[in-house]
Amino acid sequence: MLLAKVAGIIMLVWFYQTAKKQGENPVKWAVIGVIGYWLVWWIMTLAVANPLLETFERSSVALLLLIRQLPALVAIAAAVFIRKKFLVDAAESSNP
Repeated sequence: MLLAKVAGIIMLVWFYQTAKKQGENPVKWAVIGVIGYWLVWWIMTLAVANPLLETFERSSVALLLLIRQLPALVAIAAAVFIRKKFLVDAAESSNP
C-alpha cells in the first residue's frame, strides 16, 4: 500500500510538470493522471489482487508481497500510457 501512495503522489507531480513543459493546463493533466492511476489501482485491487491473495493465502511471503504490489505496478503502467496519450494530443494540437 505504501508503494501505491508514493506512486500516486509521484504521478501527480509528474503529470503536473509535464503539462507545464508542454504549455498545457497542468491542473487538468494532474487530476486526470491521478484519477487514471487510482482507478486502475482500485480495479486491479478488487478484481485481481484480493482474489489472488485469498487463493494463495498459505503461500510464501514473497509471492504474497508481489501480489500486493501488483495493482500499483499495473496502475503505474497505465499512467505511463495516459501520459503518452496526452503528449501525442499536445503535439497534434500545437501542429495544425
